[in-house]
Amino acid sequence: MENGVLRIDLPLRTICCALVFCATSSVGLAQDRAGWRAQLEALTVFQGDTDLSKGGSFSSSRTFVRGSSIYSFDNDTSVGVSASFGLFDYDFGDAAQRPWDDIQDIRLSIPTRFRASETATVFLSPQVRWDYESGADRSDSTTYGIFGGVAWTISDSLTIGPAFGAYSQLEESGADVFPAILVDWDITKRWNLNTGAGLGATGGPGLTLGYKLSDTSQLSLSARSESVRFRLDDKGLAPDGVGEDESIPVVISYQYNPNPGLSLSAFVGAEFDGRLRLDDASGNQISSQSYDTAPLGGLAVRFRF
Repeated sequence: MENGVLRIDLPLRTICCALVFCATSSVGLAQDRAGWRAQLEALTVFQGDTDLSKGGSFSSSRTFVRGSSIYSFDNDTSVGVSASFGLFDYDFGDAAQRPWDDIQDIRLSIPTRFRASETATVFLSPQVRWDYESGADRSDSTTYGIFGGVAWTISDSLTIGPAFGAYSQLEESGADVFPAILVDWDITKRWNLNTGAGLGATGGPGLTLGYKLSDTSQLSLSARSESVRFRLDDKGLAPDGVGEDESIPVVISYQYNPNPGLSLSAFVGAEFDGRLRLDDASGNQISSQSYDTAPLGGLAVRFRF
């Protein structure tokens, strides 16, 4: 994905962020072989038409491409770089009341991992991100953040530990800081619970329960909290303002891995508790409205080299 920038009311964040390893970090809990490895991922998601609480409706599609290159040393240390580009395409039913058009998302991160003891591993992933409407000034859309944590290998089947995230926000003072937990738990030979990189488009917190059907296929149930804030252009309802889209997608996915270098996924589900917010250039709220539960589906592919 994705761990990302979060802005969620405290009760929801306290629940969701206790179960997160940001997809944008591109770091797994398991140690890889020494040397370079690269990964290329692509994701497309379509959200069906849904009604807005103040009238009107909208649908959207999201496309992401991410490339990562990481070097693993013999001492269980790794460092790399990850870059992604995403496009959010919104289609509002009422063109006159359309708050924004296409949104671009660019992210750069430096995922790092090192061994702190025989059983403890530290993870750090600083990130810079640009989210802006087509035509807006990219330099006015920059945010920064870091995700970090430590995980202990409790047994051959369980790795777990605390983590935190801290991210700046467009037109908001102070950083958004949230707690988290890293976990990778083989409940049985077929069942696994993890907070690793998932199918989310914006890299918010999530949790995945997977069932291994065979050596090459798996079914998963994933839920995550997604939120993205982006700079608007100098036209429209809020010139140079900030837009926000947040929701909780829940999806069922089928993953096929014909070989270690290729993974194909298809998923369907719904977005719950969706909300669109519009702020002016000073950060003052102009409008905020919820949207009904929206159907969604998509495809994802991952290549490893």
